[in-house]
Amino acid sequence: MKYALNRNIFNLVLKIVDNMADDAPMSETPTLAEKVSTELTTAIVRGELKPGARVSEQMLVEKYGGSRAPMREAIQKLEARHLLIRIPHAGARVVSLTLAELRDIYEVRVELESMACRLAAERMTDVEIAELQQLLQNHEDSIKAEQGQSYYQKAGDLDLHYRLIRGSKNDRLHQMLCGELYHLVRMYRYQTSTSEKRPLQALQEHQRIVEAIAARDAELAELLMRRHIQTSLRNLEQLLAEEEGRA
Repeated sequence: MKYALNRNIFNLVLKIVDNMADDAPMSETPTLAEKVSTELTTAIVRGELKPGARVSEQMLVEKYGGSRAPMREAIQKLEARHLLIRIPHAGARVVSLTLAELRDIYEVRVELESMACRLAAERMTDVEIAELQQLLQNHEDSIKAEQGQSYYQKAGDLDLHYRLIRGSKNDRLHQMLCGELYHLVRMYRYQTSTSEKRPLQALQEHQRIVEAIAARDAELAELLMRRHIQTSLRNLEQLLAEEEGRA
């Protein structure tokens, strides 16, 4: 099953390719800047640092020690990931996207990630699929440990979406979805994963996707991923509407 991208989505994809963030793995012994940027990323994705929150070099020095130089580097890394934005006379702030901006991102995501899922069903090895199934078992155990209250996926190989994208074995798709979009999507995915009943629902959707991949049903895998992302967007729209109503 093939879907055509509209002009707006196509233009956004081109922008993503042109402005791709560095997704290279960290060295075995992370520097202080890498350690701080990793912890800040986790705090932003999990909502511990809220959209609009200020992040300064001095604040980071007080928390982590060291000099201002590695803290400046950590902030720059998060700016490259589009998790922080620099505001004149206000410093670095946690990104806060409008609903229109989120819809733009999700329109791109639904097209490209469902395509990646179809390719993964065709190209992943049996061993790789078995690893996906084990990953989902680990996720289920994690959700149970959280008493069904949240579904947090760490970055990279511990993230099912990342593994499926990598399983497409299409370098361009991997660059687009795991570059500029990746951490922004993780940030808003986690917000929806803490809403009532969503953690178990999302897990079940993941399980059906992996079952389709294991059955080598590429068309079904693509359709299920499309529905999964569309459901996530609807939940996000509802969550943001509720937050706006409380403001």
